[in-house]
Amino acid sequence: MSGPDASGFSEGQQQELLQAIETMQTRDSMRMYNNLVEKCFTDCVDSFRRKDLDATEEKCVQKCCEKFMKHSARVGMRFGEFTAAAEKQMAGLQGK
Repeated sequence: MSGPDASGFSEGQQQELLQAIETMQTRDSMRMYNNLVEKCFTDCVDSFRRKDLDATEEKCVQKCCEKFMKHSARVGMRFGEFTAAAEKQMAGLQGK
């Protein structure tokens, strides 16, 4: 998968672009992590009887995290497939 061509930018502009992309990726990762924590905590933890999770809560959180990560991986894979198909279609249109 190829990204946009940054060769038309100066060295400084390329660095700024890379920094902006890195910032967005970090923000998206943190957002995904926070969503995971909130969802699994809300779904699995019912009471605050103790400072530790009980066995049922712990198992629920573990299953929730696994499910969330599998879902995220699947979504990422599908986006990759759609991107590859779109790039192939664009290449076909440019070749005509």
